[in-house]
Amino acid sequence: MKVRTSIRMASALMLLLSIGLVSNAQRRREGRWEFLGEAHADGRVDHDTIHVGKGGAFRTIQFEIKGGAIEFRRVVVHFEDGPNHDIQVRDRVVAGGRSRSIDIPGRRKIRSIEFWYGSAGWGSRRPTLYLWGTR
Repeated sequence: MKVRTSIRMASALMLLLSIGLVSNAQRRREGRWEFLGEAHADGRVDHDTIHVGKGGAFRTIQFEIKGGAIEFRRVVVHFEDGPNHDIQVRDRVVAGGRSRSIDIPGRRKIRSIEFWYGSAGWGSRRPTLYLWGTR
């Protein structure tokens, strides 16, 4: 009876350790989101640029919106080396929400990101757009 209990406990412990290792490997593969910059939508223009001051190459980017929804129309990623990457986004991101993860071809160094957007009923509030990236 004690042997069976010990085997079950050891099996449960091994299962938990395996889940933890898989979870860690997945987190390393996905990377950690790093803050790359921000822009404030002022309601008068429908185009802004975020200059990325962080060095290094990035695999994905994502926008986070605070203070009001933004309707994205287009995103252009400018790289330090080579041609730009034009992305047709056509997404509405609500206040407090995030865009989908956008893949960067070839994991390259980003100089700046331009985005074109529209108002999504801001009223007197103006949203702030935060740019995040993973390596």
